[in-house]
Formats: sequence, C-alpha cells, structure tokens
Amino acid sequence: MQCKAFNFPIQMTLLGLTASICQCLYAETGSTEPVLLPTIQIEVTRTDTAWLNTPASVYRIEPDKNQNNVGVNLTETLKGVPGLQLNNRENYAQDLQLSMRGFGARSTFGVRGIRLYVDGIPATMPDGQGQTSNIDLSSLSHIEVLGGPFSSLYGNSSGGAILTTSKEGSGQDSIELGYSAGSHNKNRADVILQGGAKNAGEPSYVVSSSYFDTDGYREHSAAQKVLSNTKLTWDLEDGSKINWVLNHVDIHADDPQGLTREQWKANPKQQVPFLKQFDVRKEINQTQTGLTWSKPLNDQHEIYAMAYAGQREVTQYQSIPNTAQANPRHAGGVIDFSRDYYGTDLRWTGKDVLPNTRFTAGLAFDFMDEERKGFENFDANGNYGVKGDLRRDENNTLWNLDPYLQASWNFLPAWTVDAGLRYSNVHYQSKDHYIKFDADPNKNNGDDSGKTNYSKLLHSVALTWEMTPEFTSYISYAKGFETPTFTEMAYSANDGMNFNLQPASSDNYELGIKAQNVWGNFTAAIFQSKTQNDIVSAGTENGRATFRNADRTLREGAELSWNKALWRDLTAQASYSYIDATFDAFVPEIANPSDPTKPKAVAIPSGNSIPGIAKNQAFATLGWQPETGFNAGVDVRYMDKVYVDDANSDAAPSYTVVSANAGYVWTQADWKVRTYVRADNLFDENYIGSVIVNDGNGRFFEPADGMNWSAGFSVTKVF
Repeated sequence: MQCKAFNFPIQMTLLGLTASICQCLYAETGSTEPVLLPTIQIEVTRTDTAWLNTPASVYRIEPDKNQNNVGVNLTETLKGVPGLQLNNRENYAQDLQLSMRGFGARSTFGVRGIRLYVDGIPATMPDGQGQTSNIDLSSLSHIEVLGGPFSSLYGNSSGGAILTTSKEGSGQDSIELGYSAGSHNKNRADVILQGGAKNAGEPSYVVSSSYFDTDGYREHSAAQKVLSNTKLTWDLEDGSKINWVLNHVDIHADDPQGLTREQWKANPKQQVPFLKQFDVRKEINQTQTGLTWSKPLNDQHEIYAMAYAGQREVTQYQSIPNTAQANPRHAGGVIDFSRDYYGTDLRWTGKDVLPNTRFTAGLAFDFMDEERKGFENFDANGNYGVKGDLRRDENNTLWNLDPYLQASWNFLPAWTVDAGLRYSNVHYQSKDHYIKFDADPNKNNGDDSGKTNYSKLLHSVALTWEMTPEFTSYISYAKGFETPTFTEMAYSANDGMNFNLQPASSDNYELGIKAQNVWGNFTAAIFQSKTQNDIVSAGTENGRATFRNADRTLREGAELSWNKALWRDLTAQASYSYIDATFDAFVPEIANPSDPTKPKAVAIPSGNSIPGIAKNQAFATLGWQPETGFNAGVDVRYMDKVYVDDANSDAAPSYTVVSANAGYVWTQADWKVRTYVRADNLFDENYIGSVIVNDGNGRFFEPADGMNWSAGFSVTKVF
C-alpha cells in the first residue's frame, strides 16, 4: 500500500523549517512510543537547563515500561525523531543505517558522523566509527538525541550525538524474566536483576543479559546475539556519585548483501545465487567498561571525571573473487582486526563565578591501537568462505587530546547566550608489516607506513529568548568537524593507506522555537549546513570501496513536531522532517586506466542529491496506555524516495508502513505480568528498508520485511 496522501504539497513552504521532536507526553500515560519530557533537565548539552530553554534541537526520549516490542534494535525506540533517519537493514552483520540531518548516510555499515554514548562512555570509536549493537534496550532509562554538530562539546562529528543512559537500581531487589518470539523464527530471552543500595557506601545495581537469534527475513541472514550489561551506582555521603558500567556483546551474523532492482522485484527474500559460495558473514566480539565520577566541591564548583577502556574484535568474510585478489597489493577477501581503546574526560563546572554565568572547562583524551590483517577468502582448492593466506598486516594507532570550554550567561532576565570552544586534533599512524619485494615491480607490495594529523578550532554560539514561560526561541551557529575513519583511509587507488583524504568541516546555522501549553508541545526549527571537503565515494577498486573529498555539499531543511495528551490515557504524537541535501560544486570523474569506458568514479554535477537521504519523512502515532490493564497503539511512518548513488541513477521508492500493537499489564502484590502482541508493516508493503550507497556492483537495495509479527511476555517478582 502506497499512500498518496503523503506527497506533502507543503514541502516547499516548509523548507528551512526544522522542528525538534519533543514528544513530551506525561510520564503517567504509559505510551508504547518514546516519551519526551521537557520538564526534566537536559544532560546532552551540559548546560544544566530544562528542555524548553535549551538552545538546540535536543530530544529526551523516555522508553516506557510497556514498549510492546522485541527490544533488539534502536529502530524500535527512536521512532519519529525528526531529522533522524534510522533504517533497519534486516542485516545484523552491518548494523542499523543511521543518519542525522543527512550526515552519516553514506555509511554502508555501522554509524558515521554521529557520536554515540552509553552511560557517558563512548560507543563511537576514537576514529569516528560507531555501532549500536552494544546498547542494551532492556535496561534503558532514557535517550537524548542532539541534532547538529556541536563539535565543541563532542569533537569529531557532524550530525549530532545520541546519549543512552541505563536505569539505576532502586527500591527492593527484583528479578524480571522475559521472552519474545516472532516471524522468521525470531526469539529473544532476557533477565534483569536490580535493587537499590541497602546501606551507606553500598551500590545500587542493574544487571541484564539477553540472547537473541533469528533465521532472518532473507536468505542467508540468520544471526545470533548475546548482550550483557551491568551498572553499579554509588551515591556517597559527601555528595559525590560513581557509576561503573560493564558491557559485552557477541554477534555472529550472515550477510545477504544487496540486490539489484530487478532481483528485488523478482524475489525480495533472495540472496544473489552466485554469492552463496562466498558464505559472507561477520563475527563481532566487544567488551567495554567505564567509570564516571562527579563531585560537588561546594555550591559553585563541581568536578567530573570519566575513564573507559574496551576491546573489539571483528572478522568479516567478503564476496571478492580470487581473480580480483591476484593483484599483489590486494588486501584479501577477509578482514580481521582487533582494537584496544581507552580514554578519559576531565572537566570542571563553575556556577555564578561571575554573576548569572556557568562555565565548564575540560580535557578529553582518546587512544586506539588496531591490529589489522587481511587474508584471502579462499583455500588452495579454490573454496571460498575460509581464511586463506595472509595479504595484509599492519598496526594502526590513533589518539586525540582535546581541550574545551563552555560558557552560559543569562545577561537579561529573558535572554541567555551560550558559547563553546574546542581544539580538536586527531593523530593517525600506520606501520605496515606486510612488505614484499620482487624483481618484477608489478609484483611488489611496498611499505605503506605513514602518518597524518588533523586539527581544527571548533566554536559554537547560541542565543535564547524566553518570550513567555511557555514559549522560547533560539538561534545558533556551530562548526562541525569529521575526520576519516580507519576503514575509509584503509584503501586508496594504489591499495595502500589513503593519507590524502582530508577531514570534512561544516558551518551550521539553526533557528528554532519551542512551545509547551494547553495545545500540546510543539517545536520547529530551520537549519543549514555548508560542508567543505565532504567525504564521498571514489569508486570501487578491486572489490574495495575507496573515498575522496568533494569541495562543497549543502544540507538544509525543516523539522516539526507536536504531541499532546488528548484525554485520560489517550495520547497523540506527530513529526515531520524535510532535508534537501545536495552537492554544491562539481566533482570530477576519476578515470580507470584499464577501462576508459568505465570510470572508477563518475563525475557528480553540482545540484545532484546526496544519496542515502530521504527528502521527506513523517511519523504519527495514537496510543491508549494506562499503567495497568489493556493498552494499545497504532503508528504510521512515511519515507520519501532515497537515491542510491552520487549519479542519482536510481532510487529506492517512497513508502508508507503501518504498525499496531496491543498488550495487557497485570499487577498483584509483588508480582507483575506483561504481555503484548505486535504487527509491523500491517498492509504488507513491498519496500526497500535501506540502500547500500554507491555499491560498486549495482546491488544497492536491501529489502525490508513484509508483514511480520511478534509477541511476548515478562514476569517480574519483587523480593
């Protein structure tokens, strides 16, 4: 079902308008959808202000206890946030496709251009590559989404930041056991233990663990995932607070890869037959721990410290034929790397050091050491899907040391100015250990060692006007900074490290309003992002994606949101996004010496749309959600067409999908039982869930699931 009602004739009049989704429904409504509460303090901007007075597009999402979903992917929780494009690839080997205001859309795996944090601990690697797989939805307290770069706060990012926070143990000890099942032999079992501190100096705790597996919607898309999360919290008598978190995730996932348009139309569930021989798959193992400590020294001064460390191992088998690997400089068809990373963030906050001011000064340090190897994906007999001979061996390191400063001045009763400054510097070094020389220069594999440094002085400024206690407006400017990841630098035209790749920088402007009154909660904003040296595709070289810089790109648009508690436990929410993302300057062709008729990368005319970005998005939901008893909800999501490559040669069509859910919550003494049933894609729309941007083989399309269901229950016992 394609709903023509969502062609939005108002899109041009809304261009330049942006609205922050603040689905600030009352906590007691028990909505199955995210609940944004403007009355609580916003943490992501570090300015200690309420949502209504925060000069940014920031959204605080409170996932309700009665979520009525499986609880595996952030797509289940972050519905309807304007400017945030979050697509489920139905491919657990490549993670979700996530972009904010068009930044990060080019990523074919993981998350780029957006900083991710779990309990104050970075879930984004120091090089800017992140993943959502280690976020435990079972123990989430809330999520905050910051639109726009605000690199003065978080450094290396252009699109924004997503901060997830786990619950803190409270009250009596309890145990929760849950199980969900669904289409395609989907199963998830989880256990949550929690309890508050019994005595002074003792911690409260939340311990959760879950197991998930599925056969997958498509051929060769099965996955297994084990996720565990522990959080201990100490509230000490001197006013200080300590959080210790430990997180582990283990994923084994098959990769069905993309389809051409013809293959999608013929059978969206298929894997391309000849690709089956490669047994494309990925194995991920990650453990991360961190500690945060905050202490008020007095009424004016407070100090904060964070330290973290982690280890990540990835083995990925790709579908690169052995003929492509004949080049002696080819890195092979199996990627195998291990990363050790750690860092710290130290800062001081002073209130009223000068009248009506707040200052924050800090220093952030991150370090990553990577052992990256490449192997042939075939054995001596020509069988694919196995680890063969070594073809790449290198040690990569990255570090940054960023000092930063923030200030907020309430210079008039209704006027506040906020400013930030950060010196971001990123240092890359690669030591090549796979060096081979031959009498024939065409068979050499030389030393690809090298290093490079990137640095930028980042600044932001915002002005807020509280026109009435229920209505505020703001205007802001921020400098964005996004360095290449190791994966983007890993391959160049000569198969060595691409140290010529430059970081992207952006100038970002935003004008917004926020209102909270009897008519509900409403936000609107307009934004423009002008980017220099944007990182874009440089074509595929022997099966490897390579990257280059585009002189200028432009992103501008609008975001709107509204929500209201209509009557008793009946609530409504709606949001709309408009993003016009284009190349703002001509990008020349990259020739292919071996075949002049097929360039490595096509020329990109000025005005072409940046691929992977939907121009229009809309979301609406209606829910009846009391604390106990029967609950139900329905939601509708619209996504505009999405171009698949820089040439705009094809696009995934627009679509509209509808979901519905119902559940029942029963409580008795120390027991609580929750049940639910859910149906997604209710009208069985055949649509593309995500695209593989600039795929070198033209297999751009990753089909979404048809009509699918899930059902589950949980039992909680308080001791």
